[in-house]
Amino acid sequence: MVKKTETAARIADNKKAAFNYFFEERFEAGLVLEGWEVKSLREGKVQLTDGYVVIRNGEMFIIGLQINPLHTASSHVSPDKVRTKKLLLHKEEIKRLTGKVEQKGYTLVPINLHWKSGKVKCDIALAKGKAEHDKRDTIKDREGKREVERAMKDRNR
Repeated sequence: MVKKTETAARIADNKKAAFNYFFEERFEAGLVLEGWEVKSLREGKVQLTDGYVVIRNGEMFIIGLQINPLHTASSHVSPDKVRTKKLLLHKEEIKRLTGKVEQKGYTLVPINLHWKSGKVKCDIALAKGKAEHDKRDTIKDREGKREVERAMKDRNR
């Protein structure tokens, strides 16, 4: 029997997060999900863009993560697509993050959802908001890279 190496397969990315925030630290957290949510994630019916992370009573929750139910969901389940989901981290990490988030300007942002060893994991980042001029710099850098790629592509023809 051949063992296959498992890679972290991406489910969803929060592309807006990198545009709106500077990431200081990254963490990987588990998610508490219901069965219908896991099935919907396998189908890719998730929207992470409006999600954010809060800390309440020493526990972390992700709010605004939208998992759309499959139309083939069971009739005895009443799916709530925007329910608050609990994130699983070690207590020491949560305490440290609580202290950082209480500082001015820091927030917790979900970056992506991915599979790891058959379980759904959420990468979250301790982030600081970008100012408007920083966002403009990001756009300018991105467009500059595109121009270089186009020039290299045209040169190689």
